[in-house]
Amino acid sequence: MPPITITQISNSFSYGLKRDYVSWNDISYNVKLAAIASEDQAFPDHSGFDWDAIEKSLKPKKKNKKSKVPLGGGASTITQQVAKNVFLWQGGGITRYIRKVPEMYFTKMIEWTWGKRRILEVYLNTIEMGEGVFGIEAAAQTYFHKPAKNLTREEAAKIIACLPNPKVFTVVPMSNRVSWRYPQILREMNNIEDDEDVLEIIKK
Repeated sequence: MPPITITQISNSFSYGLKRDYVSWNDISYNVKLAAIASEDQAFPDHSGFDWDAIEKSLKPKKKNKKSKVPLGGGASTITQQVAKNVFLWQGGGITRYIRKVPEMYFTKMIEWTWGKRRILEVYLNTIEMGEGVFGIEAAAQTYFHKPAKNLTREEAAKIIACLPNPKVFTVVPMSNRVSWRYPQILREMNNIEDDEDVLEIIKK
């Protein structure tokens, strides 16, 4: 695991820093399943980029229609998020476009060298899950006062539902967004749980 990331450093000045990296076996099966169900259902099959999702994201949005972020995390895959969180930086505006080329490079390198299980493990240990809260262990302790390996399906879905904006979509107190989203994640967890490729990654 990285000793510290740029995002963690930048957040620590305003919110402090809560994190505790844990091994693969210390992360609940429920969390692994929830992350794939919500953020990147093509994760077992793609090589770093979900081209179908990217194509959909480039299509013009219809006006006068309420927009809801779909399950599946949009066009950014779990691997891309790891590349951004571990090696690069967060943020929009012009810096987002500056980041795209190195993000593509690191995404491919991660896929070639780490493998899916390692990618998911790093993702769940480094993703921001609240103000100054990074990684699933810190989130589990902060919100449910238990280790990540003991999180239930519902608790896992609630934590994952705070993505991609955990400072706004708060787990505790539960924001309207998390309240609306986590039941959908639970349904998607049930839908993909029999997928052999998913099970191959998340099984013990």
